[in-house]
Amino acid sequence: MNEAPQNVRLIGGEMLLWSDADDPVDWRGAGLELVRRLLPAEGRVLLVGPHPQALVDAVAARAASVAVLVRSYPDACALGERHPALTVHCGRLRALTVEEPYDLVLALDGLQRTSSAEEPAPAWRASLDALAALVAPGGRLVLAVANDLGIDRFVEARPPDREGGDGQWEPHGFDPSHPRGSGPLDRALKASGLAVDRCYAAYPGRRAPRALLGRELLERNLPEALTVPLSARGGDTMRVADPLRLSRLAFRHGLGEQLAPAWVAVATRPGDAGDVELPPGLIEVGRAVHEITPEAIRRLPGGAARPIPRGRVVEELLVEACAREDVRAVRELLAKLADWVTDGGDATVDNLVWDGEHFAAVIPVPAPATTPVARVVLCRILWRFAVRLLAAGHHHPWPWPLAADQLTLTLCGMAGKPCDQADLDLARKLDAELGQPAEVPDASPTYRDLLGARDRLAEQLTAALARVARLETKLTYRERELVRARAKVRRSQRKVAAYRRTLGYRLSRRLVQPRKVARRVKRMLSR
Repeated sequence: MNEAPQNVRLIGGEMLLWSDADDPVDWRGAGLELVRRLLPAEGRVLLVGPHPQALVDAVAARAASVAVLVRSYPDACALGERHPALTVHCGRLRALTVEEPYDLVLALDGLQRTSSAEEPAPAWRASLDALAALVAPGGRLVLAVANDLGIDRFVEARPPDREGGDGQWEPHGFDPSHPRGSGPLDRALKASGLAVDRCYAAYPGRRAPRALLGRELLERNLPEALTVPLSARGGDTMRVADPLRLSRLAFRHGLGEQLAPAWVAVATRPGDAGDVELPPGLIEVGRAVHEITPEAIRRLPGGAARPIPRGRVVEELLVEACAREDVRAVRELLAKLADWVTDGGDATVDNLVWDGEHFAAVIPVPAPATTPVARVVLCRILWRFAVRLLAAGHHHPWPWPLAADQLTLTLCGMAGKPCDQADLDLARKLDAELGQPAEVPDASPTYRDLLGARDRLAEQLTAALARVARLETKLTYRERELVRARAKVRRSQRKVAAYRRTLGYRLSRRLVQPRKVARRVKRMLSR
């Protein structure tokens, strides 16, 4: 074992040959913004469990005194070398003893990876009590808790209790003290001596949250325009359902909080706590973070508030029309979209709503360095839709298989703005310049792709079998016709043979022969 840095303290239960650094929860813009608002100016901060490097760097740069608790010895040494000013505790959570509690405790990875493999995994409630004891009077705790019945569990095909990682030595889902919802989470925090300031629902997944929505937002009729960035796509997970459709149905039926992939609770221990403005909601789109209120959305930092547009998402309208094979509806909507783009509009169909009369972008698109022509802008919009349509495996009225490029050119023609391959190349460059390029699915098939391929092959096999059946019927008919024809030929041959045996036929043959000889002699003499 290598010598640990001076700022690393071994507290017991440390795992010498283990690392959690390769699989932290991928907190980015929304999580960083929440932590930034909660960081005390002069207080002490403790990070419990593995956290992404960007979050640790941000906390270490802003807070006056920062400590970290991890169970992995290699991770502790790496943190100690990267941040010499940090105090790194290496070991299990219940072995940590401190002289002075902390003003802010961050446990955005949850409590599952705060115990050691050298002891039986403690109950979730016991770990929460140990964590809450580290919060000073007036201090705050930020705790993330995964939802065993989150919407991402319904999307993934892999069983959630055994995800294939080496860290899954303890089966998950059998702890009766684990909260069954945000309400039981509030009661557990209250029993530990903490008062809940706000509880957020984290979307679109527990491993990569990009949005935090407070209860006051979820209790209202959340516009469908916000459900697109709340749904996850891509990744290496095997999917059995479309996450976008499931997210819309969950919010439409008022189950956004109950089916959230994870909850993030901000709780305070009674005492002299400073005033902190907690946002009602945060959502990350591309590289920008937006604050959501019940009526408006505002880009951070310093952006102006703008109302959330009402209406149906254009992508959903197009997918619905494709599912019905209503080519006329697709053509009419694309023609209106082309007119809107010609008038200066620019937003992808997953970021655009249609109220029956007007288009409105949910989140404004940043202006590119150079203003492209409207044809290229429309080509970019339809190319992103084609990629997402094919990636999700939705039904459409065009022939299979059809690549995204071919489908894009078809859609541009239906919109009345024909494009060529050069326009498509410019559209891809524009999409990459705007910072959120559409990703064509990898060659490796997902579970949904396999199901879609199976269905298409089943349809093709059914058609082939029907054709074979028709050909067999036709072949049987032709064979019967051939048998009848052969029988007719045999009857004719028998009649001919019988006729040749008659006396009249033999006499006629004898009478014909002298005449033939005479004609031959005549031809010879005429020469």
